[in-house]
Amino acid sequence: MTRLLPARLRSAAAALALGAGAVLAFAGAASADPKVLATVDGQPITEDDLAVAMADIGPGLPQKLEGAQRQKYVLDYLIDLKLAAKKADAEKLDQSADFAKKLAYYRDKLAMEELLGAVAKAATTEDAERKAYDDAAKAEPPQEEIHARHILLPTEDDAKKALARVKGGEDFAKVANEVSKDTGGDGGDLGWFTKDRMVPEFSEAAFKLEKGEISDPVKTQFGWHIIQVEDTRTKTFPPFEQLKDQAARYVAQKAESDEVASLHAAAKIQYFDADGKPVAPDAAAAPPAGAPAPAAPAPADEGKPKN
Repeated sequence: MTRLLPARLRSAAAALALGAGAVLAFAGAASADPKVLATVDGQPITEDDLAVAMADIGPGLPQKLEGAQRQKYVLDYLIDLKLAAKKADAEKLDQSADFAKKLAYYRDKLAMEELLGAVAKAATTEDAERKAYDDAAKAEPPQEEIHARHILLPTEDDAKKALARVKGGEDFAKVANEVSKDTGGDGGDLGWFTKDRMVPEFSEAAFKLEKGEISDPVKTQFGWHIIQVEDTRTKTFPPFEQLKDQAARYVAQKAESDEVASLHAAAKIQYFDADGKPVAPDAAAAPPAGAPAPAAPAPADEGKPKN
């Protein structure tokens, strides 16, 4: 299972799983002699430049912007970028201390994306995907499922009256539509479910019934139920081919998280408070008074294949 990291590191690794993938996507698309799509004062913009920009801003573009329109939008963005950058250089805006700080940050960010992308790519093998799938399958053994309908009524007397109608030959779904207080399902249809999906009293009664059987009135916190089992089956774990993409994502994210954790373990990291005094990592991670609480940590098996 994925090692549970501090929220800050886990968020960085998760975000970079996407960023690094984008970097690899446009890096793989680079060609030896890329096609020139436009020039700005003689400076070319190539299809490789477009791929880089598409990976950067593409996810934020409206979905309705497709095909040639999407490409034209990004190409125009690159033209604006070239023009604005040229003017900024002429006005020496790139020589400020603030610019240097931002440049250093984005250089480190890109380097981290490249590292984690390479780690994820190396880790995502057929064997690793199969192992992730097998581990998930072992954690979810086959379970019995039933397809059932029910009629929900407020009192036992009401439930007995409904039961008498059904046993007298009336269609269960018809009676449910007429008298049931649960209007969420057509004819009281609950679909397929495993035993753990329902409250205990309901499940105990429903899973004792054979196909076609109807229960006596069953009391739960919601009222009184009449249950009819329509069918039964064994719920099995989906085949590998169906979960292959999920397994690959899990393997990649685990490799990235492990890499970040190992880098932290090998480094000497010191935090400081507002007065410049050394503090313990836990104290440094505490939010200031009045600040909103951080998001709850994700489960250790986040991303693991599920059906």
